[in-house]
Amino acid sequence: MTEEKKALIEYPTVYTFKVMGRQEHGFAEFVRQLFKRFTGAEVSRDSIHEQPSKRGTYVSVSVSVYLLSEEQRRSIYSQLHKEKRVLYYL
Repeated sequence: MTEEKKALIEYPTVYTFKVMGRQEHGFAEFVRQLFKRFTGAEVSRDSIHEQPSKRGTYVSVSVSVYLLSEEQRRSIYSQLHKEKRVLYYL
């Protein structure tokens, strides 16, 4: 007897990614442009939140975007992995 697994995320949905990098001028805009490229849609500045590290060396950028599918979410993570300025992502 097998039970069908229920999806953890129901699509379409607004999903928040966290992207971390060095605290340098323009990093949040760099991330905004990445997500514009990944999703094919403009990402408003209201959808982005920056949080610097305690010592100011790094910054975490939260980006909320509208996703249509799990495949789209996985594709974005895969593309983030290829970016040299992105040190870590969730």
